[in-house]
Amino acid sequence: MGGDLESGGAFVTAALAAGELEGEAGKPGPQVHAPCANCGVPLVGAYCHACGQRGHLHRSLVHLAEELLHGLLHFDAKGWRTLPLLAARPGLLTRRYIDGQRTRHVSPLAMFLFTVFLMFFVFSLVGPTPTTQVTDDAGPAEARSELQEAITEAQATLDEDQAELATARRDNDPAAPAERSLAKSRLRLDEARAALAAFDAEASRKAALPAPAASAASAASAATTRVVTEAQHLPRLNVKSDSPALDAAIRKYRKNPELALYKLKNTAYKFSFMLIPISLPFLWLMFLGRRDIAMYDHAVFSLYSLSFMSLLFVAAALLAMTPLSAALIWLLVLLVPPVHMFLQLRETYALETFPALWRTAALLAVAVTVFMLFVLFILAVGMR
Repeated sequence: MGGDLESGGAFVTAALAAGELEGEAGKPGPQVHAPCANCGVPLVGAYCHACGQRGHLHRSLVHLAEELLHGLLHFDAKGWRTLPLLAARPGLLTRRYIDGQRTRHVSPLAMFLFTVFLMFFVFSLVGPTPTTQVTDDAGPAEARSELQEAITEAQATLDEDQAELATARRDNDPAAPAERSLAKSRLRLDEARAALAAFDAEASRKAALPAPAASAASAASAATTRVVTEAQHLPRLNVKSDSPALDAAIRKYRKNPELALYKLKNTAYKFSFMLIPISLPFLWLMFLGRRDIAMYDHAVFSLYSLSFMSLLFVAAALLAMTPLSAALIWLLVLLVPPVHMFLQLRETYALETFPALWRTAALLAVAVTVFMLFVLFILAVGMR
């Protein structure tokens, strides 16, 4: 009797499995005992009991588009549970993840990488293009000062290029790059001098005109000066230091500021993870007497905090494209971080109000220090 029941149960199980493997909407699924495409274990259901992969695999472009939308919008439902907590209850989110409640929330490292990528992507779309110009409302004295400064910088660049060419010839190095750079520097100096001469000639001519005509000529001269200065693209940076490496980086910036800024932006994106190891020692010092707090806790705190700040900068960049007042946007950027830090510190580390307040003030100073160290690191790496 027991044998008959066992045989009947096996028959029913096989029948149910076959029915389950029919798939949805009448689509045939994998056969019983067919191997899993991922790990090779025989299938007995719609999903592999060893690795969890679905037995029926889609092979169509439509499914690829579906996966893309799922990855961006659904985020495995974790994103929609994590983002509200990250904005409103950052301390609760951090404490839950530290305590092991991780299935329902996006991990701090994944959130950090996603938000940093999003931030640099948005900045690359809406960021301003660096230019050198004289404003329309600049007076004659300011405009002439701009041109004189351009001549001074062009002369300094020419002197440096001449020194580099002399060094290359003395050391028997290839002199062609230095010669090309020297020719460009001479051309920039000649253009700057010609612009100043034209400005002075125009100023002399306007001095002999009646007042209404002189006013119109002033406006035209200011516009001409701005165009000439923009065409030269002369960066206003003439700094000397005791570091040959820093001086070389400054020379590279002066010769091609747009390329230098592009390289710095890319370097900042690639080395954004350096913000974490730079931050951890400062957080460790702030909780030096707490034996119940590990360095891992500080890492989770930093990752979620930096993720929120990245999203805040993204929001500010997008708001800058709207008619919203710039002062209001700056107020948002300046006021939100301290409040967010206070909330996250208090709930993550179970702090009272006053300990959370002074640590918030200290954390703001830490944030400025970390940012400056990060900028110096990026300059050292990106301007080589």
